Amino acid sequence: MKHIQIIIFSILITSLGFAQEINSSIYGKVIDKLTREPLIGANIIIPGTDFGAATNFDGEYSISNVPPNTYQVRASVVGYNSVTKTDVSVMPGRPAIIDFELTVATIELEGVVVQSDYFTRNPIEVGSIKSFSNEEIRRSAGGFEDVIRAVSILPGVAQADPGRNDLIVRGGGPSENLYLIDGIPVQNINHFGTQGATGGPLSYVNLDFVSGTTFSTGGFSVLNGDKLSSVLTIDFREGRKDKIGGKGTISATQFGLDLEGPVTSNSTFIVSARRSYLDFIFKAADFSFVPEYYDGFAKYDWKFDNRNSISFLLIAAFDNVKYFNDTEDQRYDNSRILGSDQTQYATGLSYRHLFNSGFINLTLNRNYVDYNTQQNDSLLNPIFINNSLEKENTLKADLTYKLNKTVELNAGVSGKLINFEAVVFVPEFVSTFGDSIPTTDINANEDYNKLAAYTNLSFLFFDKLNLNLGIRADYFSPIKTKTFFSPRFSTSYRLTDITSLTFSTGIYHQAPSYIWLVGNEINLELKNIRVNQYVLGVDQYFSADALFRVEGFLKDYFDYPTSLTRTYLIMANTGAGFAGSDENFASFGLDPLNSDGTGLAKGFEVSLQKKLSDTPYYGILSLTYSEANFTALDKVERVGSYDQTWILNISGGYKITEEWEVTTKFRYSTGKPYTPYNSDGTQSVEQINTLRFPVNHSLDVRVDKRWFFAGWTLITYVDIQNIYNRKNITDIRWDQRTQAPEFNETIGILPSIGISAMF
Repeated sequence: MKHIQIIIFSILITSLGFAQEINSSIYGKVIDKLTREPLIGANIIIPGTDFGAATNFDGEYSISNVPPNTYQVRASVVGYNSVTKTDVSVMPGRPAIIDFELTVATIELEGVVVQSDYFTRNPIEVGSIKSFSNEEIRRSAGGFEDVIRAVSILPGVAQADPGRNDLIVRGGGPSENLYLIDGIPVQNINHFGTQGATGGPLSYVNLDFVSGTTFSTGGFSVLNGDKLSSVLTIDFREGRKDKIGGKGTISATQFGLDLEGPVTSNSTFIVSARRSYLDFIFKAADFSFVPEYYDGFAKYDWKFDNRNSISFLLIAAFDNVKYFNDTEDQRYDNSRILGSDQTQYATGLSYRHLFNSGFINLTLNRNYVDYNTQQNDSLLNPIFINNSLEKENTLKADLTYKLNKTVELNAGVSGKLINFEAVVFVPEFVSTFGDSIPTTDINANEDYNKLAAYTNLSFLFFDKLNLNLGIRADYFSPIKTKTFFSPRFSTSYRLTDITSLTFSTGIYHQAPSYIWLVGNEINLELKNIRVNQYVLGVDQYFSADALFRVEGFLKDYFDYPTSLTRTYLIMANTGAGFAGSDENFASFGLDPLNSDGTGLAKGFEVSLQKKLSDTPYYGILSLTYSEANFTALDKVERVGSYDQTWILNISGGYKITEEWEVTTKFRYSTGKPYTPYNSDGTQSVEQINTLRFPVNHSLDVRVDKRWFFAGWTLITYVDIQNIYNRKNITDIRWDQRTQAPEFNETIGILPSIGISAMF
């Protein structure tokens, strides 16, 4: 009710009228994508208007007195491929900061029918990659302005649970995804993250300062390693240079405050803090527990001159679960929950030096995650305790060098010092499959190290054929076989101005999770997990703003950890959800393990993406077919626990005016496999993943309204998830009280409201 009163109040304010100037500005810089050198004299225009500018000797530009609206902005310069940025939102009192990275055009083409500058591509990453701007993520229906939820609509991506950010990419496992924040690898960017995996209920990345994201679903280059399936790159912009500004936000789940501005004439800062108030919602819904979280972000950028700069980054999250155990019902409900209090942060200091034909990056970063995980029975006796502390300190150097106009060299080395502490206690228990699991009592304090080196050569022939040849080496100290090599190759060929073929193949390795190594001494004989990937694709431009893509993929898995005592268990089928007793604590890898597990994932994807341009509508349609099967120690091939054979996503929107916008998202997927329960509450190995849940589908709708005032902007939105109240089944568990299986359903229709004041 209070939210509704605020919106009504804001509507009444606008009726009073404001005669002050509400125009704003667009500024930024234009650089060479390879060498990072500023481009002088680049033309910046806003198509369909008379607004424009040219870059100065520092590659910087500024366009002033721009009326509030959403624009396209195009950058071009002789000898380079032009780039158009869509969804550039100009608001009073808050300039739009838009930077461009242009690639060299080796041949001047004549009679080009379609300019594909709406869709830029990194020549090193030739396929299976898509980019999103800040605004494309923000306005996504049902996305909670969450970066991970935004990429879940892409082809090849499945969600293990609609209410969580456990990404399953092309049949892989939830631990196989790499997150990079301003080039810094972060173990998990979710609140209440699952240890050893990469998922959680919601991301702690503050979208307000994200300049853009790229997501690769496979076939990525040797520049990234130690993950098997995907790479999500999140780039943060610099703070404002004109004055101190900020944003205050209140939504259905959290509130927060952002501040940014100049420190000196050549340095800027950003700070933000957010807090959840899910406690109000959970108490109103009569839940027996309440999750609470805080997160914060800080960034400082200092540019010495055109060739030297430093950037400092800090991102942190604090999570806590409160339990209410006043009644017998509450204690029983809480006995089925694995609670996880967490403290985590990632911090990094980066130095960049430019030289005539390239640049070098030096990065020092630290990752810290403190897990306090516990589950009690209905009498409040602990049945699982895990206090783990993961600390990583990494020094990394990356070189990009342009050998000539058509050949590029990328090389890098990194060293990581790791300290892992774990105090784990699990009393003896019998699993639902009848396995007698002995008492686990671990007190470990281990020091490990990881080393990595890579080199990649990129060739461009006749502005049509692009080749990448690379090799990567990874070293992990505690395991028996310590060094693994990963050669990779990719190519793209431009058949016509609007049609291209792409192909990539390579070997990918991923080290075992730290907690898997302390469960049993024999686990130190585990190998790095290996997958051989093959991806073939076709790109077709229907128009300058519409791209059609078809890709087929095959992933052949080797050396996946599998249990020696529960011979049906392979770690690829663990790590999503909140874990705990419902999965017999399998995801923590405390069993004795070996590397005899194998798997095969294959499928194809079809997608059509329309960017916002002169036409006021946009969207993505994607269809994915995939099969994923894994084989544990018992040599029985079974369908993967997260396999969803068919996935259809339709997401898009329509910009009604510069103030009103509506977006929608529809998702349909085959139900996940599950293992039924016997009449006595046990499960049979012969029935693992033999049944499937019903199909999963839902429709989300979001409406945004912008209110423009002198010097500030008010953004209000209503976001309704699952608008037709579909109760999708997500899981199955045994109810000890009723002595019957219980199917867990999604919450159904979920309305949300948000208000942001930007100044």
